[in-house]
Amino acid sequence: MSGSLIKIKEILQELSRSEKKIGKFILENPEKISDLSIGELAQMSGSSEATVVRLCKLLGFNGYKDFKISITKDMAHINKDGNMEEQYTDVEPGDPLESIIQNISYNNKKSIDDTLEILDYNEVKRAVDAIISAKRMDFYGVGASYVIAFDAFQKFSRINKVVTAHADTHMQIASASNMKKGDVAIAISYSGETKDIYDSIKVAKEAEATTISITKYGQSSISQICDINLFVAAPEISIRSGAMSSRIAQLNVIDVLFAGVASRQFDEVKKYLNNTRTVIKGKRIK
Repeated sequence: MSGSLIKIKEILQELSRSEKKIGKFILENPEKISDLSIGELAQMSGSSEATVVRLCKLLGFNGYKDFKISITKDMAHINKDGNMEEQYTDVEPGDPLESIIQNISYNNKKSIDDTLEILDYNEVKRAVDAIISAKRMDFYGVGASYVIAFDAFQKFSRINKVVTAHADTHMQIASASNMKKGDVAIAISYSGETKDIYDSIKVAKEAEATTISITKYGQSSISQICDINLFVAAPEISIRSGAMSSRIAQLNVIDVLFAGVASRQFDEVKKYLNNTRTVIKGKRIK
């Protein structure tokens, strides 16, 4: 599954009843869309032309024509037998270890592949530009998302960026209140609805910092108030393998941002990494 199809799948449960009819029809019949007029799609999905246009714009397209072009490109990702690519798989009670190894590894790989299809190049570039020019950076995350925030803290600290990633949510919002114009605050929340993270990023935005979100695709409370949105894809499945995959996808986005900054400031970054590598080397037993 690719691009537009992934976007529809990610936001399907959040759509209105009429939008959901169209979304389900498209996911079940992607090969038909390129031959359908907007009126035909509306009729076959039991909806209206206005709803089709609304869904297209919700997915980031100017209209139905642009959406059809994207769907046509997506069809290159359909298997030769005419079926969609394999879906995410959950861990079931009593699964053999061999199956668990395969399923978790597949989910993690697929979440990165799917994220690649929906990650907006222009948004990534804006994020890298903002980080390069920032005097200070804050990363906000709780629970599994804090692991990602701390990973970012470690990476950017090693190249001499002024970074904070507080585990305590009171410290997060206090830090946000002291941000200034030109600083960067990054909110990490797969759902985009974590209240503590929303509160902190809102305070940072009010302090005129550049705000960046790393969330699932769609309009969430956090993504709606941020200046830059970096979307990830992951499964909605019951056991923790879902959270595992979203974490892997978000870690990958952090790696992309770090590499983007490192590439642009290569000589400077190389010097800082060599410095930290030298002092850390002495901490090894062998």
